[in-house]
Amino acid sequence: MLFAILIVVGYLAGSIPAGYWLVRVAKGTDIRTVGSGNVGATNVWRTYGRNYGLPVMLFDVAKGFVPALVATLTVSHLAGAGLDTLAVRQPAHPLAQALLEAFGGPVVAPSANRSGRVSPTTAEHVRAEFDGADVQVLDGGPCAVGVESTVLDLSGPDAVLLRPGGVPLEALVARLGAVTTHATTPDAPRSPGQLLSHYAPTLPVRLSATVPRPGEALLSFGDVDPTGFAAVFALSPSGDPVEAAARLFAGLRALDRPCFTAIAVSPIPDAGLGLAINNRLGRAAADRPD
Repeated sequence: MLFAILIVVGYLAGSIPAGYWLVRVAKGTDIRTVGSGNVGATNVWRTYGRNYGLPVMLFDVAKGFVPALVATLTVSHLAGAGLDTLAVRQPAHPLAQALLEAFGGPVVAPSANRSGRVSPTTAEHVRAEFDGADVQVLDGGPCAVGVESTVLDLSGPDAVLLRPGGVPLEALVARLGAVTTHATTPDAPRSPGQLLSHYAPTLPVRLSATVPRPGEALLSFGDVDPTGFAAVFALSPSGDPVEAAARLFAGLRALDRPCFTAIAVSPIPDAGLGLAINNRLGRAAADRPD
């Protein structure tokens, strides 16, 4: 209930043009018809003086920091892993929406896999990850996108891409203009998925492979010659990055078997979801901590 009240209060506070209502109540005038016609503090100050302009300015400033203050007071620091920013996601899947509605509040949860391991994209992956553990799994079918969400930092003057994901960089640039990419800082990650070694199977991963090595299984992309590889999992025979993203983690799991020496990966362009795919594969191939 508290969360619902805060949402309503936040919406009303953010949508109220303080200049309009103050001038309407105090002067019986529509501020939009005088001065520059703007409802902001500058027009109110110039038209009616400091006694009216200052309260409007203070209210407008408060609308910027009060939501952050409310979040600080009502959201556990555990939800943000101790960081000073917090990303909020509204899932589109009907089952996830039903869970939120049934709970009646926000849900904080880690990925359904052990830290650093390959992400799950089906309920069966989750059960296999926690084999023997008493876990309850909501099965909404295979993940449609496959790779995790895009994480965009809007807390500073520039939009910063912290983690490429299901929303391609090209779509962000088209909507926002310039988007800065964030260099990985493993000792001070700003987002999930920024550790150098992450999304990793137990087998070594070799990127941009075109020639087989003994005992390797191939995670293929496009029309490639699989001759010489011990096994092949095709991400997308047609070279479609959307299809490849949806099959990426299932492919890594399928080939992560002790009968193979390593997982080789065909070259994949960075265009579209290829950027997110290569981000995950680069971390899967990174040196692993002891």
